Amino acid sequence: MTKIAILGANGRLGRVVAKAFVDAGYDVRAVTRSGKIPAELTGATAIAGDALDREALIHATEGVDIIFNGLSPLYTDWSKCLPMAENVMAACRANGALHLFPGTIYNYGSPTPEVITEETPFHPTTEKGRIRVAMEDLFRREADAGRVRTILLRAGDFFGGTGSGSWFDLVVAAKISKGIYTAPGPVELVHEWTYMPDLAKAFVGLAQNLDKLGSYEALNLPGHAVTDLQIKAAAEKALGRTLKLTSMPWWVLRAGSPFVAMWREIVSMSYLRFEPHRLASARLEGIIGTIPHTPLDKAVAEALDDIGAATMKGVSKAA
Repeated sequence: MTKIAILGANGRLGRVVAKAFVDAGYDVRAVTRSGKIPAELTGATAIAGDALDREALIHATEGVDIIFNGLSPLYTDWSKCLPMAENVMAACRANGALHLFPGTIYNYGSPTPEVITEETPFHPTTEKGRIRVAMEDLFRREADAGRVRTILLRAGDFFGGTGSGSWFDLVVAAKISKGIYTAPGPVELVHEWTYMPDLAKAFVGLAQNLDKLGSYEALNLPGHAVTDLQIKAAAEKALGRTLKLTSMPWWVLRAGSPFVAMWREIVSMSYLRFEPHRLASARLEGIIGTIPHTPLDKAVAEALDDIGAATMKGVSKAA
């Protein structure tokens, strides 16, 4: 049985990916700082391992075939990203493990290309974009040197899955139990969203088709390239009621950004809310077959349920 270590298994992405690999029959080791994992990860083995402690991480991943890198530092502390990435590479080298990694679109900067393919060149214009490019450069160097094989799957903004921390739950659906839909940008602008269970299934598909992949691969997962009006309509269908449309008060965040670290980081990436973009792939379907793609209405309904926005049609959990 193939053994996979999920780094960041307590995180929103990590727990969804861990569950997908458990469901697919893998021997899953869930690695967290505390050594404790969510109850939903029945079937996974919990183990403690700090990604900033290289030897501890090597020990926590000993004997695995694959390491999924779901590590995500605080949005205000991305200085940890490269040290973590270097430690993950060390763990992969020490254990001869394949590296699976979720990529972002931060690499492309502003203006963001309207269609992002696997051949679109990087042009980072923010610190977070430059960090992401540096991480991917590290992974490619390790692969080119024959030390660590990396399979990267690039996705858009996450929604779905339990927990908090995405644009969907922090902004879009923050007031939805009160009948308000909050648009982060122009309501008719196309934005790339990724339903997390689809991303997790796509990673499983890649792990099952490694014979079709090289030593370094960076692939795109086309998700839901939709407008806020489309998401709002799906939410209204799920909830059985009309939602009032309001807009995110960007002027407040911009005014306060010199004083509030999180607001400063959010404002630095705000261009993604005002520049249309979507992901396209010429290769993924040929590698894994049918690309996981939950219909928008179903994905939004499940995402709302995941964050406790509604327990049944027309009735909010807050009611």
